[in-house]
Amino acid sequence: MNNPAEQLIAANKANLEALEGAAKKAYTGVEKLVDLNMAASKAALGESFSYAHAVMAVKTPQEFMTLQTSFFQPLAEKSVAYFQHVQSIATEGSADFTKQVEAKMAEAQKAFGASVDQLVKSAPAGSETAVAAFQSALSNGQKAVEQTQAAIKKATTAAQANFTAASKQATDLAKKASKV
Repeated sequence: MNNPAEQLIAANKANLEALEGAAKKAYTGVEKLVDLNMAASKAALGESFSYAHAVMAVKTPQEFMTLQTSFFQPLAEKSVAYFQHVQSIATEGSADFTKQVEAKMAEAQKAFGASVDQLVKSAPAGSETAVAAFQSALSNGQKAVEQTQAAIKKATTAAQANFTAASKQATDLAKKASKV
């Protein structure tokens, strides 16, 4: 496979397969979130009706206060568990996706570099200046891609940290609300 066109076609096929794999992983993460939300919704619906039946059976204000407290205390714990589960799904999906994209980008860069090397070797005499300019532009492009990857990784880490902080705040608020 010394032909640069064949190398590029092979690299594009590999990239398409990688994109397909990433899309499937992303879909799996969405399925997990949907399953979690369906289970949480079903549980909340059942608990709401149980609570409504219990409220209908209350005869004194003291019974109502006891019922109210017993309903809201477990809510904080359930909220914490829910947010932790969402966070684990998001973290897992993000880590898999990032790892896969980085691996495929490295493979693509290597294949493209091999193609460029082959083109440089077969360049006609007298085109050294144009070849040097092309290699310089290619090098600068690769550096830009690397910087973009680093920025995306940094943004992903920051987003994950923000999600963790928001999750903690939400669970702390739920705990405080259940104690009131």
